[in-house]
Amino acid sequence: MFHQSGGCCDGSSPMCYPDGEFIVGDRDVLLGVLVGAPVWISGPQFQTWKHTQLVIDVVAGRGGGFSLEAPDGVRFLSRGRAFAAAELELLAQDPPLTGADYERGARPPAANQVVVDDAAEACQIPARRADAGPR
Repeated sequence: MFHQSGGCCDGSSPMCYPDGEFIVGDRDVLLGVLVGAPVWISGPQFQTWKHTQLVIDVVAGRGGGFSLEAPDGVRFLSRGRAFAAAELELLAQDPPLTGADYERGARPPAANQVVVDDAAEACQIPARRADAGPR
């Protein structure tokens, strides 16, 4: 399972844990299911970022010490893009599940999963930043 970290020890990286090794809080929000792995975020952090699509990418580098990918020479990275007005309207029709909902047995409806080979396919880098090249 993933939990979008809100800071502290590992910054704001999405953390990946074996199922059952991270206790989901009652107010945590289920963002979706990524290839069978639930993706959670804290309730207060969700309120801040609910207008944004979260894209989880894998990049070279050392991951957080608590996350499963840490020894593999890669790390998970969050990217985001603001939802369009029409997307926000659709999202408002189907509120997300909380940890309390999930504990009571509620599950998200089956959905078409979007998995891409390159995060740029889902979350474009703004032209002004792409033209600047690496720093």
